[in-house]
Amino acid sequence: MSHNGLPPPGVPCTVSIPARFDAFRIHNDDAGYRSGIEQVSLDDLAPGEVVIEAVHSSVNFKDALAGTGKGKILRRFPLVGGIDVAGHVVRSSDPAFREGDAVLVTGCGLSETRDGGYSRYVRLEAKWAIPLPAGLALRESMILGTAGFTAALALFRMVENRQRPEMGPLVVTGATGGVGSLAVAIFRKAGFEVHAVSGKADQHDYLHGLGASEVLGRDALATTRPMESARFGGGLDNVGGPMLSSLLAQTVPYGNVASAGLAASHALDATVMPFIIRGVSLLGVASAGTARDIREAVWQHLASDWKPDHLERICTREVGLEGLPGVFETMLAGGSLGRTLVTL
Repeated sequence: MSHNGLPPPGVPCTVSIPARFDAFRIHNDDAGYRSGIEQVSLDDLAPGEVVIEAVHSSVNFKDALAGTGKGKILRRFPLVGGIDVAGHVVRSSDPAFREGDAVLVTGCGLSETRDGGYSRYVRLEAKWAIPLPAGLALRESMILGTAGFTAALALFRMVENRQRPEMGPLVVTGATGGVGSLAVAIFRKAGFEVHAVSGKADQHDYLHGLGASEVLGRDALATTRPMESARFGGGLDNVGGPMLSSLLAQTVPYGNVASAGLAASHALDATVMPFIIRGVSLLGVASAGTARDIREAVWQHLASDWKPDHLERICTREVGLEGLPGVFETMLAGGSLGRTLVTL
């Protein structure tokens, strides 16, 4: 044994994994599309160099689509759902990970091409497992999850493209959702003024509490003109459609608008005028396949200078595997607020 009580790299771990354990599994076969808790074995899971005992996962919009069959997310069946997971390593054939290490994974094919995080034990490819950064607990990492990583990745891209607080407030559309709520808190922690856009008038206090200096209704940005007076430094759009084109038309010269969602529409009816007259940049945010070096840098920010002050306020619901179907239906009906943590 090494000085810290863990076996050296290459020495098999001694943790006993049950022959069968609970997982939320999704099927699509002759019996139809269905999902639910069932007993699986480690051999049922996709291959990988690292096995973790899961502590937490989370619920994202993609999880709701996959779990109900209302979106074509899974590429093969059956698969365990859950695009996020955090826990402790119990087995590893990769010397970079040892028994007891705390790790997290978001996206990276989970619940799409390989078994995901809604399982007591999860087998992962080592190249996607991120050591839990100092300053972040496993619970906090999954309140953040893909939603927080997406919001922070948007800011990372904007800052790389010279976004600065003095350029003006950042707008967050769809602000009461998971990505939106975390974006408000993350952008504010990073030193930006934040204006939140939401159609939920009863949640203005919630958004102000996360750090929004102004909360605007959905029609506050509305315009059909190719350009309006520039009043925003940029922002993060989770909605798509007219909301995104309106935000582009009101962004200051050389401001950045990040696109991360399509809650209203996948369409974009816009002109090139904001781009060629003001030099506005439209940045795409695709979190699932982010390169590892960027992934690690974003998580370091989330564990330190961008770590939201109000994570527990953003975690508005906590469930076990049995609570997933109800959460899915609420989310798809537009009734979700903040983040749902899954405790395994």
